[in-house]
Amino acid sequence: MGGAEVLFEVIGRAGVITLNSPATLNAVSLPMVHAMHPQLAAWAEDPAVHHVIIRAVGDKAFSAGGDIRALYRWGQAGDDTFCTFFHDEYRLNTLIKRFPKPYIALIDGIVMGGGVGVSIHGSHRIAGDRMTFAMPETGIGLFPDVGGTYFLPRLPGETGLYLGLTGTRIRTGDAVALGLATHYVPSDRHQALIEALCAADDVDRCIEGFCAPAGDAPLDAERGLIDEHFSAENLDALVAGLESDEREWAQRTLATIRTKSPTSLRITFRQLRQGRRLDFEDCMRLEFRIAARIFHGHDFFEGIRAVVIDKDLKPQWQPASLDDLTDQDVAGYFAPLVKELSL
Repeated sequence: MGGAEVLFEVIGRAGVITLNSPATLNAVSLPMVHAMHPQLAAWAEDPAVHHVIIRAVGDKAFSAGGDIRALYRWGQAGDDTFCTFFHDEYRLNTLIKRFPKPYIALIDGIVMGGGVGVSIHGSHRIAGDRMTFAMPETGIGLFPDVGGTYFLPRLPGETGLYLGLTGTRIRTGDAVALGLATHYVPSDRHQALIEALCAADDVDRCIEGFCAPAGDAPLDAERGLIDEHFSAENLDALVAGLESDEREWAQRTLATIRTKSPTSLRITFRQLRQGRRLDFEDCMRLEFRIAARIFHGHDFFEGIRAVVIDKDLKPQWQPASLDDLTDQDVAGYFAPLVKELSL
């Protein structure tokens, strides 16, 4: 498909959104956010639109995240558009979460970060064979946002904190088992499902007619270890527990955590523990507070440099170790702003 980064059409009973930037792995950009929000608001009020479908062009990714190259440019220039992006993206995430009609995401390929934000909050999340989910933000000096404060702590046991701190990638079976996806439909049936949904009155019955068993969920075998270690009362206790556990899984997990931004790890632990007690809107307000402070920090821009710009994969975190900062050192990221997120 040519044309705009995101396309809109009404087909039968459905409003259809198509993420149309496969060259960027359908990265969520500010123009996409600004196009989607008013269109969804209009469809929410349109009696001709019974439900919304969001899909993506390309086999590799539903959406691999937000437009971090643009965020890097804005940050390096000291451009407040950086904060505008998060403000408007979080408002879109909230609109999707509170959308009054069925919102059906067909998720195939990579779904991370910003792509999670435009899919996970919908009423129906349909995984394909190629679905690969991750919230990898601690590896680039950020934190699991776009509603991660809300949905990650509500996954079974301590799996949400595990995914948020480590950035572990999971596939279709685990996504369905954890409730990140509500259904599995084989990828080669997605187009037929879309066509059926466009004519459907009962979306649940329609989707059920295409579903199949999701298959193995490898993370199930690790649930005991995850819950044992990630239920620690604080991040230092979690790390100490992994250090004292000689089992291969614990040492592998510890090695993964040690590659992440120490600042991001401390922010994420506090963020996800706090999110257990907050409603969705307060979670989004909390995320905006953190994002606004990230703008004035070091690690996010260093993470993007190392992973995306120079691709040396050797970020120089500041501070470089968890031992060099405490939970109190990141408390300022959570403080109220003069201008809070407007919902």
